[in-house]
Amino acid sequence: MTSQTSSPETSARRRLPRWVTSFGPQIIAALVVGLLLGLLAKEMGTVSDDEPNWLTTTLTVIGSSYVSLLKAAVVPLIFTAVVSSIANLREVSNAARLAWQTLLWFAITALIAVVIGILMGVLFQPGANADAEPPADYAGSTGSWMGFLTGLIPANFMGLTASSTAVDPETVTTALNFNVLQVLVIAIAVGIAALKVGAPAAPFLSLNASALAVIQKVLWWIIRLAPLGTVGLIGRAVATYGWDTIGSLGMFVVAVYVGLALVVFVVYPVLIKAHGLSVKQWFSGAWPAIQLGFVSRSSVGTLPLTQRVTERNMGVPRAYASFAVPLGATTKMDGCASIYPAVAAIFVAQFFGIDLGFTDYLLIALVSVLGSAATAGTTGAVVMLTLTLSTLGLPLAGVGLMLAVDPILDMGRTAVNVAGQTVVPTIVAKRNGLLDAAIYNAKRNGDPFADDSAEVQAPVLVPAGGAGASAGAAPSSSAADASAAAKR
Repeated sequence: MTSQTSSPETSARRRLPRWVTSFGPQIIAALVVGLLLGLLAKEMGTVSDDEPNWLTTTLTVIGSSYVSLLKAAVVPLIFTAVVSSIANLREVSNAARLAWQTLLWFAITALIAVVIGILMGVLFQPGANADAEPPADYAGSTGSWMGFLTGLIPANFMGLTASSTAVDPETVTTALNFNVLQVLVIAIAVGIAALKVGAPAAPFLSLNASALAVIQKVLWWIIRLAPLGTVGLIGRAVATYGWDTIGSLGMFVVAVYVGLALVVFVVYPVLIKAHGLSVKQWFSGAWPAIQLGFVSRSSVGTLPLTQRVTERNMGVPRAYASFAVPLGATTKMDGCASIYPAVAAIFVAQFFGIDLGFTDYLLIALVSVLGSAATAGTTGAVVMLTLTLSTLGLPLAGVGLMLAVDPILDMGRTAVNVAGQTVVPTIVAKRNGLLDAAIYNAKRNGDPFADDSAEVQAPVLVPAGGAGASAGAAPSSSAADASAAAKR
């Protein structure tokens, strides 16, 4: 037996109280601090010319800088993770079945969520008595089916898009952004091509696996700063919007949040329980990612932590999780693409006195299930909402009416998105006998970074012949080699 010695850093962490070292309590503490600082900043008011005060500006810079850090590292993560996951799937003969089951459960849960959204809109009647001024014609971002379909085609290898904004008649600013959905398409194409090439692609796949390990380490460092980013994001939201903006749109906000709560606290637990899994274990395992999704308002920004908890807490094999979670971060949007557009479309119809029929409700469901990828995992759901309104023929001017409360709603929407992105891989892995029950049922310590120094060997996929094997069965040597290669 070999003796193990603890590093000074590990010993110091053990001496500190659990609430200091655990990620969950740190986020909760940051939420409280951010709320208090936001209230203080709002009380301080604005300076001359309605400019934000120094505290509001500081909170804004901290929050936006943290989200920028997350997004900067996410694109290389998606590319390397998807390519590696496709390479790992060559070890199994049921890869196609796993992919189709993943998409099927994405659609099933999206359909359930949009039905709940429609029921909330009909029950709460959020637009019937809204005390707000009719908005001017909406001139912001809009969505269309043709735009969504053409957006799948990469314009360049990096999935880069440029947008220009006129600051004044003499100044135009141009910003470069990554189209996350295009990056996903490129990564899938490269991964499949590497498999088809065979042996000559081995050095490329090895380099890609090494790059993935390095990128993940950098992302864990960034995510460790989440408590600081939380202070800035929550503080800025409270200082800028406060609770006054909810006033005239209070019933709309309530309808959306009740729908979101039903999905997270009723629908997902029922699905988890129906597959013979512990609801408590799912909540405790997924909670770190759900918290980060709430404060960051970005499914893609939360992707690294979502994938980590799906593998380390849920017991989903890395080879499958590294495919399903990035796919879910760009297309699995029960909050932004199902509940919210359903309630918002009914709100707009009621506000403008337009009656919706049964066919209209069916169209809302169809758009939500098929068009959720149009949100592309970024902050906000305006594109998905305009896609829904334009399909129904409702006034796009209604979008402007809801922009005031959109940041408040986006926190809850993204938390639901992230929760769903952990549920579906867990269900599919369980249905195929791939879920590691020991990992799923293990005691949580509240810290998703506890195993940084000595990473736990992630469970791996087994060939189709072993799909019915127990979750705790030892992997074959070839599968273990594949998993080891993925960790390098």
